[in-house]
Amino acid sequence: MWLPVLGLIIGVILGLMTDIKVPDEYSNYLSIAVLAALDTLFGGIRAQLQNIYDEKVFVSGFFFNILLAASLAFLGVHLGVDLYLAAVFAFGVRLFQNIAVIRRILIAKWSQNREKTEKNDI
Repeated sequence: MWLPVLGLIIGVILGLMTDIKVPDEYSNYLSIAVLAALDTLFGGIRAQLQNIYDEKVFVSGFFFNILLAASLAFLGVHLGVDLYLAAVFAFGVRLFQNIAVIRRILIAKWSQNREKTEKNDI
């Protein structure tokens, strides 16, 4: 569980410390890479909360998602079709699904802890 959080913290710090300009030609690739990274991060958090987290699956999924999305974008550029939008849509849907599941799990755990606290107080 510490690996996704550590990666996010390091990425945010490096992003804030550097002043890198991304050329317009690569903006589609960067947007897909960021979405793939966020999708993998929230998928890892979801898996940890469901007690099914596996670091090998997390790391391999991270690189596979980025490679697949970048390949789609690259193919789309050469075909003259905005295929990167398919990856943006897919990652966006998965991102919101993972966030919804995380929210439900956290609310359920919070409710259980609250009920236990109320029972102990009585």
